[in-house]
Amino acid sequence: MITVFAASVLLLFLKMLAISCYQGYYRLRHLTFVNAEDAAVLGRTAAAQERPEVRRAAQAWANDLENIPLFFVLGGLAITLHTPELPTMMLCALFTAARLAHTLAYLAAWQPWRTLAFAVGLGCLLGLAGMIAARLC
Repeated sequence: MITVFAASVLLLFLKMLAISCYQGYYRLRHLTFVNAEDAAVLGRTAAAQERPEVRRAAQAWANDLENIPLFFVLGGLAITLHTPELPTMMLCALFTAARLAHTLAYLAAWQPWRTLAFAVGLGCLLGLAGMIAARLC
């Protein structure tokens, strides 16, 4: 169980790192920076706003920050409280897949797939919370 959770944490870390690299790629490719000190390094002036690709990636990142820390806490509690192994592993793996799909759908502007991926991930969090609550009772 802990191996699946650890793999999920690692994959989610790599996914979030990839979003950061995605933003950096578009900033460097177009030499567009909103921070004056960043633009000055390449002899540019600061842009009034981020590129659309960078803004969309920042929105996906913000959504991750609303969901992934909850998974880290709930998954850790599930392992600590010895919730049923198979459902816990399945929820961890499904949450990870849903967050990967959510990011891809967000960056590609695919609806309703983005909302569906979000809902699946939320369902996984609720499932973990339910199993934790059951162990506490």
